[in-house]
Amino acid sequence: MSANHPNAHLVATSGYLTGLHPGMGIAAKGMVVAFVLFTVLNVEFAGGLYSTIRSWIETSLSWYYISALVVLFVLCVFLMCSKWGSIRLGDDDSRPEFSNFSWFSMLFSAGVGIGILFFGVAEPIFYFDNSGAFGYPNNPHADIQGHTDMAMLRAVDAMRVTYFHWGFHAWSVYVIVGLCLAYFGFRKKLPLTLRSSLHPIIGDRIYGPIGHAVDLLAVFGTVFGVATSLGLGVSQMAAGLNVLFGISDGIVTKLMLILVISIIATISAVSGVGKGIRIISEWNIWFSIVLLAAFVAIGPFQWLMNFFVTTVGDYLWNAIPMGFWTANEASHTAWQGGWTIFYWGWWISWAPFVGMFIARISRGRTIREFMVGVMFVPTTIAFFWLCMFGGSAIWQELNAVGGPAAAGGAGIIETVRQWDLPTALYGAIANLGTMSWMGDMSWVSWPLSALATLLLASWFITSSDSGTLVITTMLSMGADNPPKVFRVIWGMGEGLVAAVLLLAGGLGALQTASIAAAFPISFILLAMAWGLVKSLSEDPSAVGMPSSETAPDGTRIQQDLHA
Repeated sequence: MSANHPNAHLVATSGYLTGLHPGMGIAAKGMVVAFVLFTVLNVEFAGGLYSTIRSWIETSLSWYYISALVVLFVLCVFLMCSKWGSIRLGDDDSRPEFSNFSWFSMLFSAGVGIGILFFGVAEPIFYFDNSGAFGYPNNPHADIQGHTDMAMLRAVDAMRVTYFHWGFHAWSVYVIVGLCLAYFGFRKKLPLTLRSSLHPIIGDRIYGPIGHAVDLLAVFGTVFGVATSLGLGVSQMAAGLNVLFGISDGIVTKLMLILVISIIATISAVSGVGKGIRIISEWNIWFSIVLLAAFVAIGPFQWLMNFFVTTVGDYLWNAIPMGFWTANEASHTAWQGGWTIFYWGWWISWAPFVGMFIARISRGRTIREFMVGVMFVPTTIAFFWLCMFGGSAIWQELNAVGGPAAAGGAGIIETVRQWDLPTALYGAIANLGTMSWMGDMSWVSWPLSALATLLLASWFITSSDSGTLVITTMLSMGADNPPKVFRVIWGMGEGLVAAVLLLAGGLGALQTASIAAAFPISFILLAMAWGLVKSLSEDPSAVGMPSSETAPDGTRIQQDLHA
């Protein structure tokens, strides 16, 4: 960081906090400790408080969340097609740091990898079910159209809702945050932190209390988002180890998993983006291809391909009206709050973390290249994955020997009704071998379950190491290579937070708090979007060539092209 940079004096040059903003570093640690203590000392009270706040947001402000996501989605489409698309995220002569494969691998691993593995079977099955076992309809979008029987029409509706929660509206949040950070960080040479996106609005005040508050809120969302996901996610890994080796899926196993994952993730974060994070992300993609190929090859291939084309078309046709739908009936409101608004809050709360990481790996790409890559590539892969896993589970229920889907012959619907979501994936894998068109392929269940468990661990590692890098980048005022000692402290700290909350039973409470934190973050996101458009409109690189000037090839814009 240059000495004449307006925030250079804010980073400590000596002492324990060398390389970090002293106030931010101390405040971030204090904030994390305070929230953990508040939660674990009285889990019931804290959980009730967080739940009350979240319930109020979901029931009273669903219109706001829906409107915010629509605004961000429309802005993405506008920017993608605008004259600003050719601007590079960096100097005009800069080029991408990573190959497309490495870039897409890291995008996918950090953004959705662990989520679609965890929910890939359970979520489509939940929407396919019609029992209303949780006090509200499983899928009001299907019920409104009269598709109440567990048959093909409802299956298509189930995938449409699943795509919606993992599709373009959701990814537009990551796209806008990542674009803002990359543009202001690499092109405008401001710190690679959330505060920089507000510079067109508040100027150099981003280096004062307002900027500190913005970045601390981002640190909060990152630390507790990663920690709660890690703590809750080890339940699925523990379930996998129980299936594979008969190991107890109790607290000791979960704590050991947290320890191992935290150590590996910390080592990866210390090695940097170009080494550990990139390599593990690429491994994730190759392992994922193997697991995905198994579902495609062993399962009902032709049915799945037909189902994929049908459901993606159905989603594209209905995505816009679904994006504007707000529930009015009490039961529909409860469903929308528990699912769609929950998802929008979760995507927003993770946006500073994932957006920062996406920005960090996207230096040198054009705005259009960035937006098309981030918006369409991970989304397309996610849709195919969700259809192969969720579609396979639905097909298993439709074709189970035990009876029609309503009878739950394949056992997956019943597992989801009991809210045993971690086990749903392994149930689908077990059925894959016994219901294969190739005959009895039950022998594949063990290796595929092992691969799924390995993927759960490796995807959590990429989420954790990415989170560590993002936290230390923000606390070091946007340094490309934050101090390694603090990467170790924060990497292991995330694991410690997850372990303490797991022991105290406070993971669910703090996950609720993380979702509630999305409300103030959403205002920052909208302000960032405004600041981005304001800055782009003043960027001389985006000014079109006057009609009187001659292009490098001798073409005169109006006279020659429109003669």
